[in-house]
Amino acid sequence: MARISALVFLCVLQAAAPQGLVPRGPRPVPGRGDSPDPTPPPPRPIPPDGIIDCPIKVFFTLDTSETVALHESPPGSLVKTVMEFTKVFAQRLVDEEYKGQIQMSWSIGGLNYSETQHVFSPFTTKETFIRNLNRVVYEGKGTHTDCALQRMTQQLTNHYAGTQPVLFSVVITDGYVTAEPCGGMRQMADKAREKGIQIFSVAASRSIDEPGMKDIAGPLHEVYRDDYKVVDTVGGRLEINTASIDRIIQIMKHQAYLQCYQHKCLSAPGMPGQPGPEGPKGSKGDRGFAGRKGTRGIQGDPGIEGPIGKPGPKGATGLKGDKGEIGTVGAKGVAGVAGRNGTDGQKGKIGHIGAPGCKGDQGDKGPDGYHGDFGATGPPGENGEKGNPGLPGKSGRPGLQGNPGAKGEDGHPGNPGPPGPKGLLGVPGSPGERGETGRRGDPGTKGRPGPDGRKGAKGELGPLGARGRPGEDGFKGAKGDQGLPGSRGQPGELGGPGEIGSIGNPGDPGTRGDLGPPGPKGDNGRPGFSYSGPRGAAGDKGDPGRIGPRGSRGDCGAKGEAGNNGPPGEPGRPGRVGEPGGRGPRGDRGSDGYPGPGGDPGLSDCDVMTYIRETCGCCDCEKHCGALDIVFVIDSSESVGLTNFTLEKNFVINTINRLGSMASDPSSTSGTRVGVVQFSHNGTFEAIRLDDPNINSMSSFKAAVKKLQWIAGGTFTPSALKFAYDNLIRDGKRAQAKVSVVVITDGRFDPRDDDNLLQYLCANDVVVNAIGVGDMFEKTQDNEILGSIACNKKERVTEMSRYVDLVSEVFMNTMENVLCPDPVMVCPDLPCKSQPDVSACVQRPLDLVFLLDGSERLGLENFRLVREFVQKVADNLALAGSRTDPMRARLALIEFGKEIENKVAFPLTHDPAVIADGIARLHYLDSSSSVGPAINYAIDNIISRGRGRKTRPNAEVSFVFITDGVTDSNNLEEAVSAMRREQVVSTVIATGSEVNQEVLMKLAMDDKDAIFRGKDLSDLARSSLFDRFIKWVC
Repeated sequence: MARISALVFLCVLQAAAPQGLVPRGPRPVPGRGDSPDPTPPPPRPIPPDGIIDCPIKVFFTLDTSETVALHESPPGSLVKTVMEFTKVFAQRLVDEEYKGQIQMSWSIGGLNYSETQHVFSPFTTKETFIRNLNRVVYEGKGTHTDCALQRMTQQLTNHYAGTQPVLFSVVITDGYVTAEPCGGMRQMADKAREKGIQIFSVAASRSIDEPGMKDIAGPLHEVYRDDYKVVDTVGGRLEINTASIDRIIQIMKHQAYLQCYQHKCLSAPGMPGQPGPEGPKGSKGDRGFAGRKGTRGIQGDPGIEGPIGKPGPKGATGLKGDKGEIGTVGAKGVAGVAGRNGTDGQKGKIGHIGAPGCKGDQGDKGPDGYHGDFGATGPPGENGEKGNPGLPGKSGRPGLQGNPGAKGEDGHPGNPGPPGPKGLLGVPGSPGERGETGRRGDPGTKGRPGPDGRKGAKGELGPLGARGRPGEDGFKGAKGDQGLPGSRGQPGELGGPGEIGSIGNPGDPGTRGDLGPPGPKGDNGRPGFSYSGPRGAAGDKGDPGRIGPRGSRGDCGAKGEAGNNGPPGEPGRPGRVGEPGGRGPRGDRGSDGYPGPGGDPGLSDCDVMTYIRETCGCCDCEKHCGALDIVFVIDSSESVGLTNFTLEKNFVINTINRLGSMASDPSSTSGTRVGVVQFSHNGTFEAIRLDDPNINSMSSFKAAVKKLQWIAGGTFTPSALKFAYDNLIRDGKRAQAKVSVVVITDGRFDPRDDDNLLQYLCANDVVVNAIGVGDMFEKTQDNEILGSIACNKKERVTEMSRYVDLVSEVFMNTMENVLCPDPVMVCPDLPCKSQPDVSACVQRPLDLVFLLDGSERLGLENFRLVREFVQKVADNLALAGSRTDPMRARLALIEFGKEIENKVAFPLTHDPAVIADGIARLHYLDSSSSVGPAINYAIDNIISRGRGRKTRPNAEVSFVFITDGVTDSNNLEEAVSAMRREQVVSTVIATGSEVNQEVLMKLAMDDKDAIFRGKDLSDLARSSLFDRFIKWVC
């Protein structure tokens, strides 16, 4: 027993002492100096005995897109702040010996990105990386974070052989993306973590998309996203947040220690034993059985220490205690004997929380999922325009003699022949000797048609020519005049046997040929066609000939000479019944009849004009603004956003709708001509020209504007103004026309653009109106830049905080007066004039989703009023004509209660019967309320289908919440962020005095004007509130 105790004590003592472990090899560091290509570094000195080499790779991924660069003024300054943060971070990465057990050595690299990625530094030393950091330039354009994460993964996993390094990446961005062409930001981050890369997510500015930042950090965002940010406000000034740097480096060191250092318990080596005798060679063993499943592994190391908790409240002052008695002096104790060796100590206290454990073994493959539902059939495409006629093909080579074809079709019966001349009556003579054959007798009546002859063999079809390449779709041309018939081509030689073709159309009737010699008598023919042809003169009776095979149309031959008279014919049979005779002469006038009953009163002139107006609306007064050339210059950069860009296009269309008739011809001296320039970064400008011959009506102009797509790049406003004048106005304007330009932007532009071009339009007799709108990050527009665009005329600068104000009624009236200050109204001379009623939402697509709070606070009577309100909305909106109708409205209704209680009354539909039936079948839930899960449910089940969407292209998706805001706010922030990602426009209807204004503002996405308040739900039917709601959603 004593020996066993001694052996255990020796093992524990040896485990506690540092062990001499074999070094793990040199650390690979791609890149040396400022070389653009990665090169292996010189070999480093081997660490001392007992110290483990621990190489660490850190890769910085910097977002330099437009959304980051334009956060702070001047544009691009935030990129320099990010570079300074990265420089401070790199300076604090120092090679050191950590806890006396591992030797940490750092290797640093980085890239910056927008729509493309630029590796400004491969993996190298700290000093070289800081020098390479100056290569970072402002990229601008859109944000493709998923592609940057993919490129980062490739850089980190492309290392040299040797010790496996610890991999870290620091991603500095704002979480917003404009597109995901590489598979998605979250998916690329998950793939990086699968390869052992630990990603820290750092906020580049104060305006971020937190769900996007957490997607980068992964499920352990409490560790890798712990509110890390580049700058912080200290005393009213922005300073580099070094606290975030220190926390990230501390976690990196701890994670590297856990990965590099491994505890090992080594036993003491014993004395070598005597070598034993050599044994005989064993026989080959059998194949072993599969081993049993192993036991569950031991618990991982504790994680890192959590954040320090908030200090608790100060406790109350305790009562004063009584004074104790003075104790007696104790006697000195005797000296104790030497104690024995102590036993093993007690188990220590629980350590700090450890980092996440190692990645587990790959799980078994799960069962295959069910096949998804088929997607809805897409809308039918528009008919393509007729292409230009192709060139005639070359004549084919002569084909080989083919085999006899299949049996031909039955031929049509021939036309009756012309009548022959009537012969003279002969003189009765005495019977004499048989004379020579006499002349042919008088022609008899036409005989019945004989039977059809045998079906002739069908001729061989020529070889099919090769299919020509399809021509490009051309512009639809005007219908041409009827062309002259082409010359007849030379007949081709017989080709090989072809397939049996379909029955062709009957050919044109050919010229009548000469009579042929009589053929042998044929069989009885089948009954002829029932139609009657023109009556011809009686011809000579010939013997019916055999019907030959149906031949192709022959060339017209010359007229032959007259033949000899034939022998006398047999007596003819009675002819056919004649055709009906002509109409007889008009009869005498009859006597007058008795008066008939009185007729219904006819329509008056006003009734007729009212019917015409209600049917086509073509008799209303028309506004004439004279000769007017207008060019809209609209911002299509990333900072605008897709929803706001759609509002810009709607503003252009609505403005032109108010300016009366357009010029029917680009060269016309009267009427309005319109051009549009959408701009982003340089080289992406798109334009609708003033003199475009295809833009000759309001409908063609609207179609061209709706085809404009959001570019989502940088902002080159000065270059766009120059482009508008050089390409649309300078050579396209009319001599007597007033030229106006309307510029819509947030005022800021890319610092690489030439600001001297801001007043390019001012010296060219052009009236410029500048509209400055706060962009999607709620930044205030630059008034100085807007003033320069408007030629320093402050009265022509309009400021607004939201893009939705562009289509408001008040602003539309203002723009109408600015562009057309002195209109001339031209009305038709009609006996009566009235304004026809026009349904709402006719000129734009709208998918409207109602979310009804069916909680117990609503009440049964109010539930009935809400159903009547939704039905009234459906009756007043112009519903779409079909599922794919690109205009008008579709509706959906969801009632929500507690978290998992969501009831769809009807999905997005245009059918009034489905809407009425769904409202009638909807029952009151009378439960609690949770609006966050209801929003997610509506997005997943009403407007989305997997990766696709159930909404129509270019349709505005609008959520209408009917609630008082007293609801469970769990997951509300994530739900509102999801609405923003899906480009949803929000409206809130709230009644009563007991409402939660904070929740209502979140549902309205901080837009006070989107909240409609009333005393009670009966106010919803009031005309003023109802009409205002209809105008708002349309």
